[in-house]
Amino acid sequence: MLSLEVKPYVLDFKFSARTSRGSMENRKVWFLKVYDQEGNKGIGEVAPIGRLSPEDVEEVPDLLQALIEAVKNRNAPKTEEEAFALATDLVSDQYPSVRFGLEVAFLDFVNGGSKYIFRKDLQKLKIPINGLVWMGDKNFMQEQVAEKLEAGFNCIKLKVGALDFESELEVIKSLRKISDDLIIRLDANGAFHTNEVLFKLRDLSKYNIHSIEQPIMPMQPEAMELICNRSEIPIALDEELIGINSSRDRVDLLQELKPHYLVLKPTLHGGFSSVKEWIDLAEMHGIEWWITSYLESNLGLNAIAQFASLYPKNEEHHGLGTGSIYHNNITSPILIDQGFFSYAKSSVWGDVEA
Repeated sequence: MLSLEVKPYVLDFKFSARTSRGSMENRKVWFLKVYDQEGNKGIGEVAPIGRLSPEDVEEVPDLLQALIEAVKNRNAPKTEEEAFALATDLVSDQYPSVRFGLEVAFLDFVNGGSKYIFRKDLQKLKIPINGLVWMGDKNFMQEQVAEKLEAGFNCIKLKVGALDFESELEVIKSLRKISDDLIIRLDANGAFHTNEVLFKLRDLSKYNIHSIEQPIMPMQPEAMELICNRSEIPIALDEELIGINSSRDRVDLLQELKPHYLVLKPTLHGGFSSVKEWIDLAEMHGIEWWITSYLESNLGLNAIAQFASLYPKNEEHHGLGTGSIYHNNITSPILIDQGFFSYAKSSVWGDVEA
């Protein structure tokens, strides 16, 4: 029989993490520990973000308290399939970050409680990732670009939409001058207005942009379909996928909008079983994709990276470089080196137990 404990934790950013929807100085997460009477355990992470996640973050503590009671007397999962089924049974898809956290805890439990969520040969992993450049003034963004290039990244992702457009163009233009081979991704987080977006995308296309995530706010299907069809830059859907939970609705969205890429975040989409369905549907429709973290601690990031590694034929750069943005992240063997996500030989983890 299972028991559940919950431990809240506040992650402090090293800088003001700014997107077109506002800035964050810190964020709250909850660590979940599931365990049985024999001492077997597994730990997961619940990491919603206010105003971005589908669930109301203020409701999460009460939901987790209710979950403590719901887990009692449940049989412990013995396989990956049972872990997914139990998480789905316990948590509605209206609370994707909670289901993700429970999935990770159950999968860790099934695999011995040593942070091996999907595989144990972690020292062999070498996953290409993009270097993320946060919004800020022109100098701040250029400083970040220089740091990422110095660190060996060959794929740079820039948040856009908060500065005046001309300043952002200057940053991108200066970046493109460095190398024709550099992969440049953009993420607008829905910042562009529908009456100007195609003009801005045309100006941005001069700099050989790999893709742009979510150029306009979601829930504007006719406008997004037009943009996907006419944009001179390939369109990647991100926020557009949030809350699309049924298989039928997912197929309808892909067939209607016809995006070039999907950006998949397990915390936002209700865990790995849900993201796997998105991947299967994307590949059926000839749509490329990559996995991105949602600013989780190293605990959640570890699970997401292991999941991404299950798809070695996908050569896209994943978004897994967010572990270094916190002053007080959980100590882990995660390494970011020369634009790759990997693991140190040591498997030392900080204390995250509830």
